[in-house]
Amino acid sequence: MIAKTFFGFEEILAKELQILGAQDVEQGVRMVSFAGDKGFMYKANLSLRTALKILKPIYYFRANNELGLYKGISGIDWSKYLNANMTFVIDTTVHSDYFKHSQFVSQKSKDAIVDQFRNRTGARPSVDKDYPDVRINIHIDKDQVSVALDTSGNSLHQRGYRTATNIAPINEVLAAGMLLLSGWEGQGHFIDPMCGSGTILAEAAMIACNIPANLNRKEFAFEKWNDWDNELFDQIVDSLMKKIKEFHYTIQGYDKAPSAVLKAKDNIKNANLDEYVTIAEKNFFDTEKMTQGPLHMVFNPPYGERLDIEMERFYKDIGDTLKQSYPGTNAWFITANLEALKFVGLKPSRKIKLFNGSLEARLVKYEMYEGSKRTKFQDRTEE
Repeated sequence: MIAKTFFGFEEILAKELQILGAQDVEQGVRMVSFAGDKGFMYKANLSLRTALKILKPIYYFRANNELGLYKGISGIDWSKYLNANMTFVIDTTVHSDYFKHSQFVSQKSKDAIVDQFRNRTGARPSVDKDYPDVRINIHIDKDQVSVALDTSGNSLHQRGYRTATNIAPINEVLAAGMLLLSGWEGQGHFIDPMCGSGTILAEAAMIACNIPANLNRKEFAFEKWNDWDNELFDQIVDSLMKKIKEFHYTIQGYDKAPSAVLKAKDNIKNANLDEYVTIAEKNFFDTEKMTQGPLHMVFNPPYGERLDIEMERFYKDIGDTLKQSYPGTNAWFITANLEALKFVGLKPSRKIKLFNGSLEARLVKYEMYEGSKRTKFQDRTEE
């Protein structure tokens, strides 16, 4: 199978798959391939935090023209996956000099499938772009054609808990990936000081408690397949539920906009996480650290594409607030405004290249020590 993901998340997705028990895990670009049985396919869709889709390849062939494509698709016995009463849709990705347009490939492939049914049975399945029974994925690289079934359906970032969103909410998979890259495992206090509609808070709580990422999701594509096994799926859900653990620290969110606070509270409640997460209406720049011991901070500050703010001043205030009010804190945030990072006035200890939608971004880490870094180092050498 193939798990698709964002650029920069390949390694953490591979690690997720290994921990889950996948075989033959191999990283690619924006994807990780792995092997597993039907039960594992269900488990992967339910559990993986950094996967966007799980594809199940069913056929590979070569084609460098329209006829070759038609013949290749016709070479698959589609009655294994579809019957004439079902609906389907084809998603195509093309990186080839032989095929220029993904829509053309989808159309030709659709013709091959419906012709096969019509020739054999006289009836044919129809296309439904919105709610298909089967979603087929075709990927062409040069003359290599890969045909897969989409096991997930809608992208797996659609977890099912988020009903209310703010301006430009962060994608759930991006939020989970940032948290995992930051080393968050739920072993301390957590804060998102610019929480918007609460996505980072929800993902942080699910990681801390080992709650499957897609437990709240209404449906997966494989539930409409001919070989859907409801009993096996329920067993998988039960076994994952038994691995949920207690969390003994605090997860806090702040936002200065009352509307964002209301939306965040709604989403946290929808995800059944309100016993772990508290949200308050506060401006980060007027706050200070409220907890003892190390604090883990991850946030997604606004940047020019989203809100009209005075960038230089805003990023300087982030740096000043961290420096003056948040000792003993590992602070991580993502920004697509690479110029603005100069104004934070602190040296990041890590910078990771990611993409937020189409925008190239950086996930940066600032380490705030208790006291100054120099005295911490001196204490250590004196010991």
